[in-house]
Amino acid sequence: MTCASPELIIFDSDGVLVDSEIIALTVLVRTASEEGVAISMEDAIRSFRGVKMTDCVREIERRLGRSVRDTFVADVRQATALAFDAELRPVEGIHAALAAITAPVCVASNGPMSKLTHALGLTSLLGHFEGRIFSAYEVGSWKPDPGLFLHAAQTLGAHPSRCIVVEDSLSGIYAAKAAGMRVLGFTGGDPEIEQELAAVCDDLFHRMSDLPALLSME
Repeated sequence: MTCASPELIIFDSDGVLVDSEIIALTVLVRTASEEGVAISMEDAIRSFRGVKMTDCVREIERRLGRSVRDTFVADVRQATALAFDAELRPVEGIHAALAAITAPVCVASNGPMSKLTHALGLTSLLGHFEGRIFSAYEVGSWKPDPGLFLHAAQTLGAHPSRCIVVEDSLSGIYAAKAAGMRVLGFTGGDPEIEQELAAVCDDLFHRMSDLPALLSME
């Protein structure tokens, strides 16, 4: 499938726009440890990257054999926000890439709106997307279900077949493919992610500086 003259470029946020995934997973691992379950970072990346919080909690509870504390999710959210304040950075090259892209852009993420606007604000990316940020929590559809991407396209007047999605997770890629959209997989130079994504996305790229040229060939 080709997507000549794309009508909309849809970006994931975590790991694509902001370098947040390791920060957020570190907080999740630490909070899970407080509950009594040990999770390695490798396991966290494999099990929880790109996964909605409800499913993360369900898996942690399965491993624990009991429910987590009532404040678990709120504690994770608060600690993640504080960690973002101290450590969050934009993905290298994303500002220049966005400046070079002429097609309309938006964000579609499994994260809550407050987390998205906080992260994009901290990294000076909010201005690129203000008014065009779509959260699964507001739409009521989480990747890998295609509903979030379809909602973004419909809201912004783009046909799914003329949309290109930039993703770094399997759940996001599956959602985009189910929506009938073309998917560019961003690896960030990670060979493990490259191997994971290669079989399921339409094309791969390793540096954000490569994205504008790749889009111009679509």
